Amino acid sequence: MLKSATHIHSTYSDGEYTLAELRQVYLAAGYNFVCLTDHAEFFTSAKLQAYIEECAALSDERFRFFAGLEFGCENRMHILGLGVTALVNTVKPQEVIQHIRKANGVSVIAHPMDSMFEWIEAFDLLPDGIETWNSKYDGQYAPRPATFDLLNRLQRRKPEMRAFYGQDLHWKNQYRGLFYQMDEQNLLLEGVLDAFRQGRFVALKDHLQLSSDGQLSMELKSKFGRINSRYHKKRQFIKTLKRTFDRLGIHIPDNLKAQFRRVF
Repeated sequence: MLKSATHIHSTYSDGEYTLAELRQVYLAAGYNFVCLTDHAEFFTSAKLQAYIEECAALSDERFRFFAGLEFGCENRMHILGLGVTALVNTVKPQEVIQHIRKANGVSVIAHPMDSMFEWIEAFDLLPDGIETWNSKYDGQYAPRPATFDLLNRLQRRKPEMRAFYGQDLHWKNQYRGLFYQMDEQNLLLEGVLDAFRQGRFVALKDHLQLSSDGQLSMELKSKFGRINSRYHKKRQFIKTLKRTFDRLGIHIPDNLKAQFRRVF
């Protein structure tokens, strides 16, 4: 069994960890590989080459980095290109999905906002998957059930679409307990991407095991809804409090911010 994570950022874009630090952190936690998706807009051709080369230099038989990109699109949509390291000159989501497909990568719409659901359902070209749980955007306690519902509706048109579960790691004190297990025999990029495409993985978080098809029981969906709603009310309170402090010129210490990131 291989342990892995997707949607990870480094100092090549807006993450706090260097690649060397990420290797140390994830290797110590028993991970076999990580799919990096640093933000595409941070790269020049030269910087992109350095990113690819450093990922390769820090990879071995114990642990591998698979370099990829997160593409910013119009209307604040983000699309992960797992295994894709080619830049693209467009912000049109379906053109980005096509770009990822041509590069033999895996396309995943990341943390889609509720307001995007109807737009996504109108796409002629659908991605390989939807990030149904992003433990930074949705919180570490429970995902939004509506995102699973979106995936299930899209699967009527494209049954092979997968549910993805991303950490969206940026900060050193961020939660990292949502991960994948897959029964693969080697650490080759082609095999890993095929496993994601074909759904040969599960996501684990504490006692939970979540499938690649994104099917939830009514009981679990209802439970997720209650937990996620409570979490976002608390998160909104914290955001309101921070805006109040900002207006009053009160600085929140960095160590306190770091503690909140463990929870929110």
